[in-house]
Amino acid sequence: MPAETSQTLDRGLRLLSLLAAAPDGLTVTEAAGALDVPRTVAYRLVSTLEQHALVRRDGRGRLHVGLGVLHLASAVQPVLRDLAGPVLRSLAEAVGCTAHLTVAEGEEGLALAVVEPSWTDFHVGYRVGSRHPLGQGAAGRAVLLGRDRDPERPAWCTTAGELQAGARGLAAPVLDVDGIEASVGIVTLGDLDADRVGPRVVDAAHEVAERLRSA
Repeated sequence: MPAETSQTLDRGLRLLSLLAAAPDGLTVTEAAGALDVPRTVAYRLVSTLEQHALVRRDGRGRLHVGLGVLHLASAVQPVLRDLAGPVLRSLAEAVGCTAHLTVAEGEEGLALAVVEPSWTDFHVGYRVGSRHPLGQGAAGRAVLLGRDRDPERPAWCTTAGELQAGARGLAAPVLDVDGIEASVGIVTLGDLDADRVGPRVVDAAHEVAERLRSA
């Protein structure tokens, strides 16, 4: 027997998903059509979500995701760090490079978790909270790779000196986790044996994805 659910809550969550996927926003009429509900129902949903700052209207009256969603998202970040931490630790110790988890926020990558190897004399310092465009650096490029999957392309991205002079990065996308675009990567100075390190990074990204899906 299926579990009982709240139809109103389901519609509200679907509305937020629709708005998140609509960069130009939606009108109330468009939202009602997408939800297949009367305009009056859509209006009540919008009004309720507006009261909680989860929906906002722009100058044209079009609906967008509200800033209140950021407060909810910030509460998820410690969970992501806790789940990814042991995987990053294993990766950093195995390859002797600084390992990191990067998540996409708009068109930027945010370094959410960083683990440095304990046994190396020198390694790259990478600050939690660092941001950079998704098109710059291995971590961001890996997120874009996850958006546009092609079996003919490599499973990871490599870069040299894009974010820090002399640093080399390699990252792989974290795939098939609802609501999250992310990558797992490493950064090091000097030579980087991508054929050796790449598969380890891909395996770590897969393990992080499995942990997030089962959380």
